[in-house]
Amino acid sequence: MAPPVPLDSLKGALLYILIGIAIISYGGYDYVQQTEAVRESVEVDATIAELDIETDSGTSSNPGANFDSVVEFEYTYNGNEYTGTKIYPADIEQNYETQSGAESAIEEYEQGIQTTAYVSPDQPGDAFLKDQTSNAPIIAIVLSGVFTLFAAVSAVRKF
Repeated sequence: MAPPVPLDSLKGALLYILIGIAIISYGGYDYVQQTEAVRESVEVDATIAELDIETDSGTSSNPGANFDSVVEFEYTYNGNEYTGTKIYPADIEQNYETQSGAESAIEEYEQGIQTTAYVSPDQPGDAFLKDQTSNAPIIAIVLSGVFTLFAAVSAVRKF
């Protein structure tokens, strides 16, 4: 006869499964939203106000540095002025493992120059610079899928 499964460890495994499913769902939602934003967007003139690369030194569990491309641009849509900060239409931000990767995301822009931004008429305050989808939601879905799979295997093994 197998020893009884501690209820706390089973609850923990189920909690991890639910967290994984939630992140997968959000990643899927974000991917669909950015796809629709790209499809429905209209072009507007924008002026680049700020460009920078931010470094996140990580944590003790994830000690590697990550680099984020930071951009701020100003644009007008239907007579209203807005400030945008998105390179891609995704809500999940793209970050990079190298500084050169982060720099390549904004290399075509210069502070003070005029460029084209894209605005979804339904969300005029949420413009973006690149009229293409980001792979960040797909990465979140895949990593969360692996996380959820391991949690599920762990839960099954506890029985």
